[in-house]
Amino acid sequence: MVEELVRRLDLKPHPEGGYYRETYRAAFQVQTLRGRRSAGTAIYYLLQRGEFSAWHRVVGADELWLFHDGEPMALHLVHEDGRLESPVLGRDVTQGHQPQVLVPAGVLQAAEPLGAYTLVGCTVSPGFEFADFELPEAEAMVARHPAHEALLRRFAKAGPR
Repeated sequence: MVEELVRRLDLKPHPEGGYYRETYRAAFQVQTLRGRRSAGTAIYYLLQRGEFSAWHRVVGADELWLFHDGEPMALHLVHEDGRLESPVLGRDVTQGHQPQVLVPAGVLQAAEPLGAYTLVGCTVSPGFEFADFELPEAEAMVARHPAHEALLRRFAKAGPR
């Protein structure tokens, strides 16, 4: 099933893990503190069992995760003040799932599927640019948020950035 989705949606490997494809980039540009950016972007993003979205942050832009298909996904968020949230992205609101989750600009985020696979959409405003994308080192995250060391290390991207 996952291979078919990757093929039919023309998904490619993402640096944080999983697969993605940009599906929309607004032609309208806005001025930000980091330069001119598209007003908004959207992607498909897919994770399968055993994969995860490594800890990352998008500087200067909010990201909205939208559930599309598959099993629920745990989205882990560590805010600047150290507050941890782990909402479950999914369709069954009677079980506490949320069909969409907002990640404010600059918040550390990681994700893991809770079943065979999860297909989501992510919209970013102002639009996503890899220049605004950070994959922090585990040591730096743990030094800033030691209370969450185990979770931070579990989803840290291996290797040099």
